[in-house]
Amino acid sequence: MVSFMSENDDVLVRFEAVQKSYDGEILVVKNLNLDVARGEFLTMLGPSGSGKTTCLMMLAGFEPATHGEIFLDEQPINNVPPHKRGIGMVFQNYALFPHMSVAENLAFPLHVRKMSKSEIEERVNRALDMVRLGGFGDRRPAQLSGGQQQRVAVARALVFDPQLVLMDEPLGALDKQLREEMQYEIKHIHENLGVTMVYVTHDQSEALTMSDRIAVFNDGVIQQLASPSDLYERPDNAFVAQFIGENNTLMGTITAVGDGTCTVDVDGGGSVQAKAVNIGSVGERTTLSLRPERVEVSPAEGQLPNVFEANVEELIYLGDHIRTRANVCGHDDFIVKIPNASHHASLEEGETVNFGWAIDDCRALDA
Repeated sequence: MVSFMSENDDVLVRFEAVQKSYDGEILVVKNLNLDVARGEFLTMLGPSGSGKTTCLMMLAGFEPATHGEIFLDEQPINNVPPHKRGIGMVFQNYALFPHMSVAENLAFPLHVRKMSKSEIEERVNRALDMVRLGGFGDRRPAQLSGGQQQRVAVARALVFDPQLVLMDEPLGALDKQLREEMQYEIKHIHENLGVTMVYVTHDQSEALTMSDRIAVFNDGVIQQLASPSDLYERPDNAFVAQFIGENNTLMGTITAVGDGTCTVDVDGGGSVQAKAVNIGSVGERTTLSLRPERVEVSPAEGQLPNVFEANVEELIYLGDHIRTRANVCGHDDFIVKIPNASHHASLEEGETVNFGWAIDDCRALDA
């Protein structure tokens, strides 16, 4: 049972041996042990059905845990109803009251907490300023754009100063440009307030942009919990490598294992030296993982240990780089990203060149 418990004393959220089953047989979440530090921005990332949203719903109180205990600020909350957990929530569909003005929507959680009229007014104005919607208080949600409605939803989650805010795919309904703007907006709000945020998404770029740490879920289990740069540069297994960012995957058989490295005979032909990360012994299968931007075009002779002839199949111009698809080691879906400013950006389809990469940039993972 893998544990992601922290040595840090300042833990706000703790999942202890938490399981969830809807039918009494199949576990959607399997033995989750996870700590979220106070003030942290933690993202639960994974494909549909991986268990990430179920974890969020158990934390919010909308789903009961089948087994195990969830703690908030050291207090067990399994039997505490959602409205008494003091948690702010933001959903994809905004969940704003259409018959209320923006200010009334924000005031609602404050009325429930029986705050005074003057304090409610002060908090509502402060929350609207926080999401750059000062002066929008009298409007109805229907008079706002999607991005503005989402900002109101964020403001409403923050208006009562919760110690924890949960966000479930909150930007899923927005177009690409708005979504990117809101990512930075939420990140800056988090930095300014220092509130703890747990965020659920299946969008890897969203997770990389916003998070302090990312928990990558698959099949009800956290596959890896790490900072965005660690996840991208140092994936622990083949699932994480393929789920986070674009990746070249070469299957092969291990022929030698040395000091932290290994040699792999690739299925399509060619012998590759790689960093041994998560492998078996000689004769066993492995997956090689290599980022497209780590591949060098026409490296100087003797500069890199892995150099292979590549036939350029397709070039796609993407502004800042040329996405190059080539046949390497018998694989015709090998991708290289060539910066637009590089003198190699003038490659042509059908051309034959050499591609090379370092041992440390090629990770040998589980088969």
